[in-house]
Amino acid sequence: MYLSVVVLFCACCTVLSATSTRPNIIFILADDYGFHDIGYHNSEIKTPNLDKLAAAGVKLENYYVQPICTPTRSQFMSGRYQIHTGLQHGIIWASQPNGLPLDSATVADRIRAAGYSTHAVGKWHLGFYKEEYLPTNRGFDSYYGYLTGSEDYLTHKRCDNHNYSIGDIFEDPNTYGNLKADFCGLDLHDDTKPVFNETGHYSAHLFTEKAINVIENHEESKPFFLYMAYQSVHAPLQVPSKYMDQYSHIKDMQRRTYAGMTSCMDEGIGNITAALKATGQLENTLIVFSTDNGGQILAGGNNWPLRGWKGSLWEGGFHGVGFVYGEMLKNKGTVNNELIHVSDWFPTLVGVAGGNTNGTKPLDGFDQWTTISEGKASPRKELLHNIDILTLPNGQKLYNNTFDTRIRAAIRVGDWKLITGYPGNSSWIPPPHLSKEMVVDQGDSKKNLWLFNIAKDPTEHMDMSATNQDIVKKMLDRLAYYQSTAVPPVYPPPDPKCDPKLHGGVWGPWE
Repeated sequence: MYLSVVVLFCACCTVLSATSTRPNIIFILADDYGFHDIGYHNSEIKTPNLDKLAAAGVKLENYYVQPICTPTRSQFMSGRYQIHTGLQHGIIWASQPNGLPLDSATVADRIRAAGYSTHAVGKWHLGFYKEEYLPTNRGFDSYYGYLTGSEDYLTHKRCDNHNYSIGDIFEDPNTYGNLKADFCGLDLHDDTKPVFNETGHYSAHLFTEKAINVIENHEESKPFFLYMAYQSVHAPLQVPSKYMDQYSHIKDMQRRTYAGMTSCMDEGIGNITAALKATGQLENTLIVFSTDNGGQILAGGNNWPLRGWKGSLWEGGFHGVGFVYGEMLKNKGTVNNELIHVSDWFPTLVGVAGGNTNGTKPLDGFDQWTTISEGKASPRKELLHNIDILTLPNGQKLYNNTFDTRIRAAIRVGDWKLITGYPGNSSWIPPPHLSKEMVVDQGDSKKNLWLFNIAKDPTEHMDMSATNQDIVKKMLDRLAYYQSTAVPPVYPPPDPKCDPKLHGGVWGPWE
């Protein structure tokens, strides 16, 4: 079998190399990992293993994810914008009967169809109210992890407050303890069976061990695909104290704990890499590293010098940390500034696996293999960040016969970025150790239109909407086009039948 890439929307394959076998593929997804928080972005947090892999591979510096958890994961798994899956508003709460639609193949489905064994470890967060939505029914041969959005790192228990409403899009109230939690239970599963005997086993250690088990014990006759979705570094802020010792100089305790959590995750990734090397598989393994959204300032993360944070439509919300490592890359040791989005991994990795996109609905992702491996121009010329009609409208409608600027949305076309509606927190926040002041945007709270040239102004200081109304109108028209293709958002009310007390104290399917 040969390493090959699928042309988007085509079953034909282009042979990249007539001598290389198809590689193992590991996709590592960090949770709430800030743009500033990796060593090679001049962070005070030490990430030697990530830095080493990135330096030997290709750093993706014009790479985008989504502002919050479920949307990024859904677009990775489906290759489709969230406006096309009904997940354009918020996350999937533990008590919601909701999930990534079953009407299109996942990336794991298509890679498995290409002859790979497929394994998922860590966070799912794509729905579980019916068994059909569980990872082992979405293309994975095995699964070990948790199904909800967050939980305790040591007890592996999660509580969910069911008093959320439309508009609660930015955070999980369970995370910070500011709301009463009504539904509580264990959320740790080995395939479909609950795991009761891992209390006290820190999740970064536990999940790393499970990933290494896959590496050491997978069927040798097949290459493997491993989706490694760490809980780290999402709140709650918990980590063994030894990982915090090297950060005693960081006085802010949230930041210090977060730094320790990052170092623990980095250690785990180093151990995964060591296992690949020890088993003779490193040279034939492609490793992709990505965050799922911007760092959460309220829980130790940082996106400096970018504007905004997790949940916002500013660059700090979704300009992601990402890189690719592998001997099969032709352009090793480089920085890639081409436009790449998390939805692009679907056709890219399926292509690397020698598969095809048969059985999928039309993809919004592009095959980026030659862009990443060879430094060629990205086939992506624009990027829909999102259109969310359920968030309350903001301000006054500014243009007729085009997209309504009151609606929360953002789009990138070339170097231009347009934001409409409510963008989320608009501040520029340096890491606590720097002697810089937080800059809070004191602008009009009813303002609902911004235009930036991201290539020239990556920190979004210069709104150019007033002086470039022709560009604004064209980009609003593109938003109107995308809105015409959207399916209705799915955001059902909580279902009390989810209550773990009704299911042996465990989160799991209830229909």
